[in-house]
Amino acid sequence: MDTATVLREWLAGRDRAEPFTFVVALDGRLRLAPRRSEHVALAGGRDVLAAGEMGFGAGWRVTEVTNQSTGYCPAPDCWDAVAGALDRLGISHPGGFADTIVFRRCPACGERNIVRDGDFTCALCGGALPEQWNFATG
Repeated sequence: MDTATVLREWLAGRDRAEPFTFVVALDGRLRLAPRRSEHVALAGGRDVLAAGEMGFGAGWRVTEVTNQSTGYCPAPDCWDAVAGALDRLGISHPGGFADTIVFRRCPACGERNIVRDGDFTCALCGGALPEQWNFATG
């Protein structure tokens, strides 16, 4: 049985009313779990190419994808890994993130931050956040 068929069968037994947690592993494979699952646990604690939430609609089409993962804080450019994983499975998708979250780590206190409205200020200590994504990979 091919991977796309396995995915469809897995999804058939799940409530698709809310998004699923996903990661794209370093080998490019898509992994899904119920929304309340932790991204890092889904990836077995390993590094990933992308992480976030994914919603499915009728016809197994991916209707919405975000990079919302405070475990990995993925950069917005991780979309290419998501699209590649879905394309290899033959699953149509929206072509980009519905909501792109901008994450930054505060160099002063180390806190993970979500940048809102272009305000690059740490929510914990008030320090300046860098303009460039600054979470280590690999």
